[in-house]
Amino acid sequence: MGSLLSQLGLECGGKAVKEEERHLRANDRELNLSYKYADNAIKTSKYNIFTFLPLNLFEQFQRLANAYFLFLLCLQSIPEVSSLPWYTTVVPLVLVLSMTMAKDGSDDMVSSTSNYSIKTACRRCSHSVFLILLSSSSRETNLKVKQALTVTGMLEDSVEKLSNFNGEVRCEPPNNRLDKFTGTLTLKGETYSLDNERILLRGCTLRNTQWCFGLVVFGGPDTKLMQNCGRTTFKRTSIDRLMNVLVLSIFGFLMIMCLILAIGNGIWEYQEGSKFAAFLPKGVNAPFSAFLTFWSYVIILNTVVPISLYVSVEIIRLGNSFYINWDRKMYYPKNDTPAEARTTTLNEELGQIKYIFSDKTGTLTQNIMTFNKCSINGKSYGEKTEKVDFSWNNLADPKFCFHDNSLVEVVREGNPEVQAFFRLLALCHTVMPEEKKEGELYYQAQSPDEGALVTAARNFGFVFRSRTPESITVVEMGELVTYELLAVLDFNNVRKRMSVIVRSPEGKLTLYCKGADTIIFERLNPSCSNLTEFAGEGLRTLALAYKDIDPEYMEDWKLRHHVANTAMDEREEKLDALYEEIEKGLLLLGSTAVEDKLQDGVPQTIEQLSKADIKIWVLTGDKQGGSSSLEYTIRLYHIRPTCSNTSRIVSIFHEQSFITFLLPIPPHLTLPPTSLSPQAFALEKDMEIELLRTACMCQTVICCRVTPLQKAQVVELVKKYKQAVTLAIGDGANDVSMIKAAHIGVGISGQEGMQAVLSSDYSFAQFRYLQRLLLVHGRWSYLRMCKFLRYFFYKNFTFTFVHFWYGFFCGFSAQTVFDEWFITLFNLVYTALPVLSLSLFDQDVNDWWSFQYPQLYTPGQLNQYFSKRAFVYTVLHSGYSSLVLFFIPWAAMYDTVRDDGKEIVDYQSFALLAQTCLLIAVSIQLGLDTHYWTAMNQFFLWGSLSVYFAVIFTMYSNGMFLTLTSSFPFIGTARNSLNQPNVWLTMLLTSVLCVLPVVAYRFLRILLWPTINDKVRGRGSTHLSLVRQDKVLPPTPRRVQARRTSTRRSGYAFSHAQGYGDLVTSGKFLRRTPKSRPALFSQTDSPLAQTQPQFYRTISEREEPPLSP
Repeated sequence: MGSLLSQLGLECGGKAVKEEERHLRANDRELNLSYKYADNAIKTSKYNIFTFLPLNLFEQFQRLANAYFLFLLCLQSIPEVSSLPWYTTVVPLVLVLSMTMAKDGSDDMVSSTSNYSIKTACRRCSHSVFLILLSSSSRETNLKVKQALTVTGMLEDSVEKLSNFNGEVRCEPPNNRLDKFTGTLTLKGETYSLDNERILLRGCTLRNTQWCFGLVVFGGPDTKLMQNCGRTTFKRTSIDRLMNVLVLSIFGFLMIMCLILAIGNGIWEYQEGSKFAAFLPKGVNAPFSAFLTFWSYVIILNTVVPISLYVSVEIIRLGNSFYINWDRKMYYPKNDTPAEARTTTLNEELGQIKYIFSDKTGTLTQNIMTFNKCSINGKSYGEKTEKVDFSWNNLADPKFCFHDNSLVEVVREGNPEVQAFFRLLALCHTVMPEEKKEGELYYQAQSPDEGALVTAARNFGFVFRSRTPESITVVEMGELVTYELLAVLDFNNVRKRMSVIVRSPEGKLTLYCKGADTIIFERLNPSCSNLTEFAGEGLRTLALAYKDIDPEYMEDWKLRHHVANTAMDEREEKLDALYEEIEKGLLLLGSTAVEDKLQDGVPQTIEQLSKADIKIWVLTGDKQGGSSSLEYTIRLYHIRPTCSNTSRIVSIFHEQSFITFLLPIPPHLTLPPTSLSPQAFALEKDMEIELLRTACMCQTVICCRVTPLQKAQVVELVKKYKQAVTLAIGDGANDVSMIKAAHIGVGISGQEGMQAVLSSDYSFAQFRYLQRLLLVHGRWSYLRMCKFLRYFFYKNFTFTFVHFWYGFFCGFSAQTVFDEWFITLFNLVYTALPVLSLSLFDQDVNDWWSFQYPQLYTPGQLNQYFSKRAFVYTVLHSGYSSLVLFFIPWAAMYDTVRDDGKEIVDYQSFALLAQTCLLIAVSIQLGLDTHYWTAMNQFFLWGSLSVYFAVIFTMYSNGMFLTLTSSFPFIGTARNSLNQPNVWLTMLLTSVLCVLPVVAYRFLRILLWPTINDKVRGRGSTHLSLVRQDKVLPPTPRRVQARRTSTRRSGYAFSHAQGYGDLVTSGKFLRRTPKSRPALFSQTDSPLAQTQPQFYRTISEREEPPLSP
């Protein structure tokens, strides 16, 4: 009961209680139970065996279409209203509900099974205060180190010591902050600080340790894992939103049709009904008859409301998602990583992308760092022709390369500045070493930057060997030196630097600091002019500085540090103030330059996407110099915003297609209104419109020095004002907000772990696969969905309109024109599989032509294939077809006799002829809409027609009539009607008249106003015919090489994570178990994924007429 109350946040009095602080004591069960904290039971599944059926039905009937059909079922139970048997509504409704129920149950079962594995793994401890060495539950490639307090680590695995442990914990209440934990441990009168590094989160996996013991702080719903399990924002496509509007419009249209027919019934009853009054028990009441007729036609015309539409859409999306998962050309064999569609609801949106927002580091680049250059005491080293020989260093990493022998010479000569430089790199970090054999060192770094810098120090003679809770051991030029570690001032996104304070064997106290150049320069006199140079050359720069500390000041500072570190309120602010105090007056040692190379195929991919009229915005944390690195990547001309005159800037934007933005805007770049301060942020409300207007003049925009929050704000800005479909792609945790903000989020499974992937809608391993995701899968999915919707509405409206016209010939009596079984099976059997095959297999052109002509993508951006206008044309087309399908059979059957002279004019024969003509006409229309014929298309189309004829001959047989006379009244109709030549001629005539306008319009459109698709399909047909004739195509026009005006690459961004400085006090090494997994496919990679550029041809379009079905 206490657990339940805790989960609900209630006490016995019924009032909500907000927990201010959590208090517990080890091995004191009575005290801990008195607080009534939640236990470890959790529930994330939506259903159980008893609630599944009622809850699922309740959810499904919240959908308008399902509720409407339930209402129809109730109407059909009224004999005076119903003109159709119950099964015409029950069978489709039950089938739709059952399919949806099976899908929901399967999804919930998968979620429950996944959660059970986490639940089982976490029964031992869900939140611990003294644990060592674990890996993140987010499956980071770099292991995250956790450690125990030194005072509790002495308990080891002694059960006796653990049972006598009586430490008292006070900490923050349950919350969803994964990166922060504030608490204290009181033991034997001493107070110790507890932070995020002492905590093992629920769902984590332990690595490189045989055992651990912990004290449970949060359990069940109070754990941070469950606190973050909020409702995920459900993303809907633009087609989804349009369909909702159309369905509401269809309801209104249905009411209008029923009202017209009801009024007609009232008039007919008033004028003609009196003639039949003698045969009716209650006489004639025209208004009441019209009222009943209205509801009767609501039942008959229900097919205009697409009950099976949503289920069919889900099946199509699921199938197209499988195509993405199965695509071998998006499989990365190096990491054994296939592409993955993590959602099935956004596939067609991939074909409508207008803006792409991309991270740079790890997304466009490999995020594999190499130490290329450095500046020490004002002198630059690196990037010379000769390669350095490190054979003199037995502990050097053989994979490390450097091209400047002069740096080795000054190191070996004992230059104090150079040796201090590499000593700092060997000491100021959070890397964990592992030495399997003597001299074989392996570094576990939490960021690629740190690994590259420590490896560089290792090769130049300053080898980081090991660490203990209080020391760091380094081999300096062959001599083993141990430094006492006094404090680690850890990195975070605000500080953008980290420092360590060590005591040398001689007793000298030194603070070593490394961080962002702008941050370091604020704490010393700028003296290194090479930082900007390195950033302009595409290198990630890092400034290094040091400071000697007075021992007396250090003792006083440590006392104040302990007080701040154990404070329960404003702990971070107090620590930051102390860090700021001691990190002043630094002396600059130099700077490092680490290179992050581009991924393969990035320039070609961006070029292809640009030709598809997709705007590309790069949102990076790098400095302004990094913008020039993307000139080569994006293959556009580069322009720097150095003009102070706004009008001049705007004119340059018109002349060029590339601009680099800085957030916040620098003083030399001013944008109207002029009353704003030049330091104002470009994302503020009074300036965001001008920012967007200016940026949209460019094909590509680069926003520099942006935070994760600003990335999301830029995406929201475009979504708000441009009404365009956006896509965000990134690889790290700092890209999650951007990925969630965009219409579609894509995660790169790279060096930064899996946070971006877990938050994304689609994921793959390389940026170059994005062009295939959009230009092939996205375009096909959008085209298929639009074709499906147009055809679905066409056949349903045609079916319904025939009933509408028939109402004028049956005295508005709500009689159906078709057989009741045909009404039941039309959408479920006769037309279901053919349209699904069209929606799953159709292609206007193949993937090769999609890459050759990126302009094929633009119709999706303009919503040319399905819109409100296209829907109106579809309804008009259905109206014409229904007129032909009703009046041609009606005229053909009027006063007609059989070959033997007997009349054929009866209701049953007319119904059979009308429904057969309808099915043949919609099947021919489906064939006209199909561009890519497969065996499945043929099988489903001809198979459905065959099933129809088999069904009518069976249902209209003597045996079925004798078995269930009331359900099968059309005895002998099929064999008596279909043996007449005029019946078949009528079918032929109606089919020709239905198809003729469509064929004529499409012929004239291709001849006079050809679209891009028409032109490319024509070229494809010519290409195919030449191949079949073994003729050689003319050579591809030589592609003009894009002008490259600079070799500069990316700029600086401190790739580091927060919160691991205090974790370096463990002397045990991290071990990564090597994993070998066979490749899924023998193919190494796709030719389309190579770095060779995709050739394209520019196709000009004439003005097109309105799109017609």
